[in-house]
Amino acid sequence: MLTADTEFLDRFDLSEEELAEVGAARRSERLELLGRLKGESLNELVSQLAGFLQLELVDPTRFDLKSLQSVPLRILHEFHCVPVRPEFSEEEAADESAQALPAAEDMPFVLATSWPLDDTIDDWVYAACGKRPTWVIAHPERISNFITQNLGVGAESLDDSFDLEAELATVPEEEEEDEDAAIIRFVNEVFNQAIAGGATDIHFEPMEDHLRIRYRIDGLLVPVPVPENLRRFQDAIVSRLKIMAKLNISERRLPQDGRINHRVGDTTLDIRLSTMPIMYGESISLRLLNKKSSPLSLAQLGMSERDESIVHRVLNLPHGIILVTGPTGSGKSTSLNAFIRSINSDDRRIITVEDPIEYEVPGVNQIQVKPDIGFGFPEALRHVLRQDPNVIMVGEIRDGETADIAVRASLTGHLVFSTLHTNDSAGAITRLTDMGIEPFLIASSVEMVIAQRLLRRLCPKCVRARSAEPEELHDALRVLDLPANLADGVVDLPESPGCESCRGIGYKGRIGIYEILRVTEKMHEPIVKREAAPVIRDIGLKAGMVTLGQSGWNLVLKNLTTLEEVVRTISVKEG
Repeated sequence: MLTADTEFLDRFDLSEEELAEVGAARRSERLELLGRLKGESLNELVSQLAGFLQLELVDPTRFDLKSLQSVPLRILHEFHCVPVRPEFSEEEAADESAQALPAAEDMPFVLATSWPLDDTIDDWVYAACGKRPTWVIAHPERISNFITQNLGVGAESLDDSFDLEAELATVPEEEEEDEDAAIIRFVNEVFNQAIAGGATDIHFEPMEDHLRIRYRIDGLLVPVPVPENLRRFQDAIVSRLKIMAKLNISERRLPQDGRINHRVGDTTLDIRLSTMPIMYGESISLRLLNKKSSPLSLAQLGMSERDESIVHRVLNLPHGIILVTGPTGSGKSTSLNAFIRSINSDDRRIITVEDPIEYEVPGVNQIQVKPDIGFGFPEALRHVLRQDPNVIMVGEIRDGETADIAVRASLTGHLVFSTLHTNDSAGAITRLTDMGIEPFLIASSVEMVIAQRLLRRLCPKCVRARSAEPEELHDALRVLDLPANLADGVVDLPESPGCESCRGIGYKGRIGIYEILRVTEKMHEPIVKREAAPVIRDIGLKAGMVTLGQSGWNLVLKNLTTLEEVVRTISVKEG
């Protein structure tokens, strides 16, 4: 039988506090935690465990999907294990006609786990499954992924088919598990999986016959496998989320907004929750803001050296407006935060007006607007100007009043950062005009406009080259409004087929592309004359502006993203 976990841990010279920390963690997380404490890789620890226990180390190709449903969910969860197909010799496998293989009921019962077990656990498995298992070792992440993909996230929390304690008690317990506790565990597991996958949003969407859950990962929605019985718990899940956000659980006719502060291990989440009544219940959307996520520096934004040099020069100006444009989710707030960090110093008073405050910046005065009490962007800006700031960051220019105050602040000696929702850089100029700002004020105040997008980055573990078709290249360059001769000499294009590291998607993380329009003297007259955005854009191109399409093409040539991803993200009009 397996050696007790304490004997395995004795090899690592852990302190009493570290031993307690490992013991308190879930079985699925213990090896990873041990690796962090001792500075060892998870793969190496898995191999060490198999060697120490003298058990076979198996890979996911041996996991047995057919037998998965026959093992109670609580067994799979409590002992972090999955059934494994037995292996037979080549002679046995080839001699099926001679009945060399045992009958189904006599087949070995093999379970893969990721942590040492003991005889008591063997008894529990026997009570639940009617067989004593043969144990093997597998990577903990492989086990977790297999269970989630095939049974759904949080499936064990909602399972009431088998109660270990009731089965093993001398006097059977007739009380069912508290459903509230099960729902709490399920919601926490949904959050855990979202954090592990790098999700920025979670959506609970009631359908006619099921409750759909989706994560937004790297900008795209990804369906989450869920238990078959999830629809039954829909109302309880919605109520749990509302309670966490301190909302009225009895109000189902009107939309509601709230906030949740949720802690998962060392991660503290600030979750913005929004409910919306729809046909089959209430749809709930959650935006996840990780308070401990590391904000990017200016060097980490992914700009070219040329673009970074331009940005640095403008950031060192004493006054003027710097605008960042793009659709929701294009990384505008991340860029503004990087700008603030790059110029933050003891001799500058920096004040930000945000909704919400996504990153805390030491030494910066950050203000959260509260429109529900009459403290929106315009009101906050008026008061900020009385606070003797050198630099003002406005989270978003949403209306003419905010735009007017920002422009006048820049003209009175302040450096102002803000964002706008426009497709390209030149469109920001005409957008300000549409908001009622006098063109001569725009020409005098705006120093730089940056249009940006976020592209999915190719997984570095499985990236490879494929042949580039000439027709494909020319079609893509036409869509991106780039010269056809850029395809000359391009033989290969990058792609990623998907691997375990990127969950089979082929992409992992995101990278920015930028279009930087420097407002020069040559643009002043066209702006004052209210010329259309294409005229301003052409002036920028003649001055050397790199378009979003060109920026994306450059990343393709560096094997950082795919041509398909660039075309998907940038529309023809933005070319």
